[in-house]
Amino acid sequence: MPDEQHNSGRRLLLQSAAATLLLSVSRIGMAASSHVVAVRVWPSSTYTRVTLESNYSLKYKQFRLQNPARLVVDISGIQLNSVLKELGQKITSTDPNIQQLRVGQFDTSTVRLVIELKQPISPHLFTLTPVAEFRHRLVIDLYPENNPQTSSDGESDDPLLALLEDYNRGNVARTLPPEKKKDGRAGHQRPIIIMLDPGHGGEDPGAIGKHKTREKDVVLQIARRLQKLIKQQPNMTVYMTRNEDIFIPLKVRVAKARKQRADLFISIHADAFTSRAARGSSVFALSTKGATSAAARFLAHTQNESDKIGGVSKSGDRYLDHTLFDLVQTASINDSLRFGKEVLTRIGKVNHLHKHKVDQAGFAVLKAPDIPSILVETAYISNLEEERKLRTAHFQQQIAESILAGIKAYFADGGMLARR
Repeated sequence: MPDEQHNSGRRLLLQSAAATLLLSVSRIGMAASSHVVAVRVWPSSTYTRVTLESNYSLKYKQFRLQNPARLVVDISGIQLNSVLKELGQKITSTDPNIQQLRVGQFDTSTVRLVIELKQPISPHLFTLTPVAEFRHRLVIDLYPENNPQTSSDGESDDPLLALLEDYNRGNVARTLPPEKKKDGRAGHQRPIIIMLDPGHGGEDPGAIGKHKTREKDVVLQIARRLQKLIKQQPNMTVYMTRNEDIFIPLKVRVAKARKQRADLFISIHADAFTSRAARGSSVFALSTKGATSAAARFLAHTQNESDKIGGVSKSGDRYLDHTLFDLVQTASINDSLRFGKEVLTRIGKVNHLHKHKVDQAGFAVLKAPDIPSILVETAYISNLEEERKLRTAHFQQQIAESILAGIKAYFADGGMLARR
């Protein structure tokens, strides 16, 4: 009897130990597996982006099926969860590229995405490492394969789509015009060509105010107001790097300005800082010798992080990656400073100025070698009062009118650009 009790107790002890070991292994296995924590879909007239965000890096394989045309993406090491199930519901009937999207558990450790397509698509898939508040991401970009605006030589008549295609091939500068003086005087023999660049967009919201105001939204609204004002001018032509909620890489924004042979490049943002007391409008130009203030250095770093938030960064672009700027670049910076001063003076009449001179830093989006370029920080979205103002149509219109007044004053002053 004592032996039976001893054996019974030993069995219970072994069973308990085995159960503990199994639970421990199970927990380790669960911790090592990826869990999708967020899914997002950004449809636009140019391309559709699907993003899956996970606590671990996602491994995937892709292949195509026909009748109907489908893109299949198998993601290993994950389980179907409630977040993934939401993905199909995020596809709208107005999406120009996706008919429908189905998600299912393909086998014990693989989730399969089946994307039914509305038209022939060129897919670009890549992963992004964590940055800012984002975790690991798998990005699926769907570009139209047969652009309806494609000309007979195979080149797209849509400059943005063509540049995005070149960017994905790793050669965004392939079709850009050479750096040279433009024909005729801007505003006299030909229109002044202006490129407006609403910052951020799509998956990159930019700064977010306490009341959830997103930088990408307010700067697009300001840019649209400014676009409307410029269109009313008899001697000006205006383009936008984006006119919808879409992510455009910084290099593509600059390249589009060069593709359109712009005379001015104006990037529009809404500043943010760790202290809500910071307030006021600012204007920045490019610096080749480092930032002129700690604030400018901080801001340039945060703005240049946009490419890491929104998409994979590619190198090899001689217009943007070079570190030695020629005399054309130097002249453009001087023009930028003069143009920026005109804009800053006008904005100072409608809002407090954070600094009363044009600041400088190494903003990637200002690196077009032959285009005077400025970055306008309209106000501090992190400041409660200025966040409120940024949401109003009145303040947005005031900023747009101030920038236009700065453009007119710059050309009326007979600067270098006006003599080109």
